[in-house]
Amino acid sequence: RKMRKGYNAMNRKRLTQRFPFLLPMRQAQRKICFYAGMRFDGCCYAQTIGEKTLPYLLFETDCALYNHNTGFDMIYQENKVFNLKLAAKTLNGLLIKPGETFSFWRLVRHADKDTPYKDGLTVANGKLTTMSGGGMCQMSNLLFWVFLHTPLTIIQRSGHVVKEFPEPNSDEIKGVDATISEGWIDLKVRNDTDCTYQIWVTLDDEKIIGQVFADKQPQALYKIANGSIQYVRESGGIYEYAKVERMQVALGTGEIIDCKLLYTNKCKICYPLPESVDIQEANQ
Repeated sequence: RKMRKGYNAMNRKRLTQRFPFLLPMRQAQRKICFYAGMRFDGCCYAQTIGEKTLPYLLFETDCALYNHNTGFDMIYQENKVFNLKLAAKTLNGLLIKPGETFSFWRLVRHADKDTPYKDGLTVANGKLTTMSGGGMCQMSNLLFWVFLHTPLTIIQRSGHVVKEFPEPNSDEIKGVDATISEGWIDLKVRNDTDCTYQIWVTLDDEKIIGQVFADKQPQALYKIANGSIQYVRESGGIYEYAKVERMQVALGTGEIIDCKLLYTNKCKICYPLPESVDIQEANQ
């Protein structure tokens, strides 16, 4: 009886899964509470857009806009790029001053007020599907990767629970993504330093480019690496465990000042891994 009761609890569907017509009301409710919470949480949220670029470039990165391995029509990749351009307009030039907190949704929530988002790929109820505004996670992924290369304090970040398809570049650092869902999951960082930071996001025909600038010359830069990556078979699936480490490197000499483990990221892999990948059993 206990086993049957536990099984039923694990497989019980949420109310909105049983009655999908309730989902819009639930989403509206969550958003009201979500933004009301930020209004009264005592944080000073960054909202100033700088007219000029700050003088010191700390870090720059880019990634491919189009992923051809999704199994979906490429129109959804085109739509994603359209959505990313709308979001970028609300982020470009943003100043994160000392004591201020960056919130992804506080800045992007009205990006579609004049021009509606298009349908892009997103994960809903654990399944890859299409939805208005889909693909926005590529922006939060980029921003999180940029923030990891600064002294900004990560306040809120959630990795994707599942990977539906492999990254376009298999050599990329794993476990450094940041999923977002309006009303549920945000990306937040706080500036606990005496410097002001500024972010820029631009898109060309093939890439999305992220940059972070500062108003003071940095004394050190940061390097992110995977300490180890393991694949484990457990609970009927294969899970990736990726240790994410950050090294602080002295500017000029290249000397490693500090190295620490930031976190271990876990996600379920939903695509075939190469035969050369070692998959461990959970009981090992």
